[in-house]
Amino acid sequence: QVQLVESGGGLVQAGGSLRLSCAASGRTFSNYAMAWFRQAPGKEREFVAAISWSGGNTYYADSVKGRFTISRDNAKNMVYLQMNSLKSEDTAVYYCNTHPLHLYPWGQGTQVTVSS
Repeated sequence: QVQLVESGGGLVQAGGSLRLSCAASGRTFSNYAMAWFRQAPGKEREFVAAISWSGGNTYYADSVKGRFTISRDNAKNMVYLQMNSLKSEDTAVYYCNTHPLHLYPWGQGTQVTVSS
Protein backbone atom coordinates (compact mmCIF):
# COMPACT_ATOMS: atom_id res chain seq x y z
CA GLN A 1 0.00 0.00 0.00
CA VAL A 2 1.49 3.32 -1.09
CA GLN A 3 1.46 6.06 1.50
CA LEU A 4 2.00 9.69 0.59
CA VAL A 5 3.51 11.84 3.31
CA GLU A 6 3.56 15.61 3.01
CA SER A 7 5.67 17.80 5.29
CA GLY A 8 7.16 21.24 5.65
CA GLY A 9 4.08 23.28 6.39
CA GLY A 10 3.80 25.79 9.19
CA LEU A 11 2.87 29.29 10.21
CA VAL A 12 4.50 32.09 8.26
CA GLN A 13 3.94 35.79 7.82
CA ALA A 14 2.73 37.18 4.55
CA GLY A 15 5.65 37.60 2.17
CA GLY A 16 7.49 34.68 3.71
CA SER A 17 8.55 31.36 2.25
CA LEU A 18 8.09 27.67 2.91
CA ARG A 19 9.30 24.52 1.21
CA LEU A 20 6.99 21.54 1.18
CA SER A 21 8.11 17.97 0.65
CA CYS A 22 6.23 14.90 -0.53
CA ALA A 23 7.50 11.38 -0.01
CA ALA A 24 5.99 8.08 -1.05
CA SER A 25 6.53 4.91 0.89
CA GLY A 26 5.89 1.52 -0.59
CA ARG A 27 6.43 2.42 -4.22
CA THR A 28 8.32 4.78 -6.42
CA PHE A 29 6.46 7.51 -8.26
CA SER A 30 9.33 8.37 -10.58
CA ASN A 31 7.35 7.06 -13.57
CA TYR A 32 4.44 9.42 -12.95
CA ALA A 33 3.72 13.09 -13.27
CA MET A 34 3.12 14.51 -9.82
CA ALA A 35 1.18 17.47 -8.56
CA TRP A 36 0.45 19.54 -5.51
CA PHE A 37 -3.07 20.40 -4.49
CA ARG A 38 -4.51 22.43 -1.65
CA GLN A 39 -7.76 22.69 0.23
CA ALA A 40 -8.78 25.73 2.21
CA PRO A 41 -11.48 25.57 4.88
CA GLY A 42 -14.91 25.35 3.31
CA LYS A 43 -13.53 25.02 -0.20
CA GLU A 44 -12.89 22.18 -2.59
CA ARG A 45 -9.44 20.78 -3.21
CA GLU A 46 -7.75 22.68 -6.03
CA PHE A 47 -4.78 22.17 -8.30
CA VAL A 48 -1.62 24.12 -7.45
CA ALA A 49 1.25 22.81 -9.57
CA ALA A 50 2.34 19.77 -11.55
CA ILE A 51 5.59 18.34 -12.85
CA SER A 52 6.22 15.74 -15.53
CA TRP A 53 7.87 12.44 -14.65
CA SER A 54 11.22 13.66 -15.92
CA GLY A 55 10.91 17.08 -14.31
CA GLY A 56 11.26 18.74 -17.67
CA ASN A 57 7.80 20.29 -17.73
CA THR A 58 5.98 22.17 -15.02
CA TYR A 59 2.51 23.68 -14.80
CA TYR A 60 1.03 26.14 -12.34
CA ALA A 61 -2.30 27.52 -11.34
CA ASP A 62 -2.55 31.18 -12.24
CA SER A 63 -2.87 32.08 -8.58
CA VAL A 64 0.63 30.80 -7.76
CA LYS A 65 2.48 31.37 -11.01
CA GLY A 66 5.69 33.26 -10.43
CA ARG A 67 5.66 32.60 -6.70
CA PHE A 68 5.72 28.79 -6.37
CA THR A 69 8.17 26.32 -7.89
CA ILE A 70 7.60 22.59 -8.13
CA SER A 71 10.54 20.22 -8.43
CA ARG A 72 11.35 16.56 -7.95
CA ASP A 73 14.23 14.24 -7.15
CA ASN A 74 13.43 10.83 -8.59
CA ALA A 75 16.51 9.27 -7.01
CA LYS A 76 15.10 10.16 -3.61
CA ASN A 77 11.47 9.60 -4.59
CA MET A 78 10.62 13.12 -3.47
CA VAL A 79 8.60 16.02 -4.82
CA TYR A 80 8.95 19.57 -3.52
CA LEU A 81 7.03 22.82 -3.60
CA GLN A 82 8.97 26.00 -2.95
CA MET A 83 6.53 28.72 -1.97
CA ASN A 84 7.68 32.33 -1.95
CA SER A 85 5.86 35.63 -1.44
CA LEU A 86 3.15 33.83 0.46
CA LYS A 87 -0.25 35.46 0.80
CA SER A 88 -3.06 34.92 3.27
CA GLU A 89 -5.09 33.27 0.51
CA ASP A 90 -2.43 30.53 0.29
CA THR A 91 -3.57 29.27 3.69
CA ALA A 92 -4.71 25.67 3.20
CA VAL A 93 -3.80 22.05 3.69
CA TYR A 94 -1.44 20.98 0.91
CA TYR A 95 -1.42 17.52 -0.63
CA CYS A 96 0.54 15.71 -3.31
CA ASN A 97 -0.51 12.92 -5.64
CA THR A 98 0.03 11.58 -9.11
CA HIS A 99 -1.38 13.64 -11.96
CA PRO A 100 -3.75 13.81 -13.71
CA LEU A 101 -5.12 10.61 -12.25
CA HIS A 102 -4.82 10.44 -8.48
CA LEU A 103 -3.51 6.91 -8.28
CA TYR A 104 -2.61 6.82 -4.61
CA PRO A 105 -4.68 7.35 -1.46
CA TRP A 106 -4.53 10.94 -0.26
CA GLY A 107 -2.12 11.57 2.59
CA GLN A 108 -2.75 13.68 5.68
CA GLY A 109 -1.47 16.78 4.00
CA THR A 110 0.56 19.56 5.57
CA GLN A 111 -1.01 22.71 6.95
CA VAL A 112 0.20 26.06 5.66
CA THR A 113 -1.03 29.12 7.51
CA VAL A 114 -0.10 32.59 6.28
CA SER A 115 -0.74 35.44 8.68
CA SER A 116 -1.33 38.91 7.30
